[in-house]
Amino acid sequence: MQKIKIHAGKALGQGRDFGLDLLVALLAGAICGVVGSLFHLAVDWATDFRLAHGWILYLLPVAGLGITALYQLTGTSGVGTGNILNSIRRGEHIPLWLVPVIFASTTVTHLFGGSAGREGAALQIGGGIGFKLGSLLHLDEGNRRMATLCGMSAVFAALFATPLTATVFVLEVVAVGMIQYSAFVPCLVSSLSAYGISRLFGLHTSHYAPVVQVSDAWLLVKAGGFAIAVALMSIVLCEVLHNTAHTAERLIKNRYVRAAVGGAVVIALTLLLGTRDYNGAGGDLISLALDGTVHSNWAFLWKLLLTAVTIGFGFKGGEIVPTFFIGATFGCVVGPLFGIPAPLAAALGLVGLFCGAVNCPLASILLSIELFGAGALPYFALVCGITYMLSGRFGLYTGSQIILYPKTRFEINLQKPAA
Repeated sequence: MQKIKIHAGKALGQGRDFGLDLLVALLAGAICGVVGSLFHLAVDWATDFRLAHGWILYLLPVAGLGITALYQLTGTSGVGTGNILNSIRRGEHIPLWLVPVIFASTTVTHLFGGSAGREGAALQIGGGIGFKLGSLLHLDEGNRRMATLCGMSAVFAALFATPLTATVFVLEVVAVGMIQYSAFVPCLVSSLSAYGISRLFGLHTSHYAPVVQVSDAWLLVKAGGFAIAVALMSIVLCEVLHNTAHTAERLIKNRYVRAAVGGAVVIALTLLLGTRDYNGAGGDLISLALDGTVHSNWAFLWKLLLTAVTIGFGFKGGEIVPTFFIGATFGCVVGPLFGIPAPLAAALGLVGLFCGAVNCPLASILLSIELFGAGALPYFALVCGITYMLSGRFGLYTGSQIILYPKTRFEINLQKPAA
């Protein structure tokens, strides 16, 4: 009888905790769904305005000065996605000012023609809201960290219309090799709530035409060879982005001068290339590559260069949509060299490069399903597995992301499991 009472008490306590988790997840999803949808609309408006008024690109250096001043005035200079990841692992404080600041600065970057994405901003906006929500509700440290995860997954889902990917991504990205399953349902509820709200706003999805490929053993071998090239490209991507930022900081100490110079370099490169294809996120070019067409065989390198300058010199946004662009255009050009049809190679390149850059294989496989359907799942799974293993310890979030276990050697923690 005593054992029954003990187990009943534990079950009741777990039920209360689970109920609290769901309430926090729903609240985080609702708030982040609205904010994420407004952010989506703001970036879309900025993109449309820039496309209709090409002259605005020439004000990009001035925009860089404004972004730098905004961060200086709000005391958020140097705060970014790495701080969000550190908050989850170590409880690091996230300033609430980060939310409006990254919202505004990312919109400005897109408005004036910087080459950037928006998912970095999504993680920061969601993480900032989740952290503040946990503080306002006086949650303990563990639940506050979970609220931060819920916020991150919610805004990601609202922006990309991929709630399953968003859920697993935030669980994988913090510590590669370990997933805290206790946060799975809350993050999923938060993601689905935010995604539902984004649909109420009438936002379009990021889904593409389904990729269907008949099972072919020889094509799988070709995809495996192509995955090696994608893994190498992911290393190049991460190293160029990181080294550009470090070099810019070393050569130009003053943040204002650095931002202005970066804006001028983006303008110069745009004029030299004679196209605006690489300004903004480049969603239209991603769709074109997935149809098997690119305007230039070197599009992936030009996008990498302009994104590295934009982010490295102080503009804001994210690297994941540019990674999609680079992966799709790289695949469209390089995949056929391996005997893979260009549209399939572009899709494999998009998902594979994302996997190699963020070190999240499960989220990447889910991304392939949410974007392209499950008709070519074995090919996506193989490419993701190989790019994850061969990308080593490189990644977009190096320094904040922990890789707990070797990628190519099996290890397991045999410590006594928690009660």
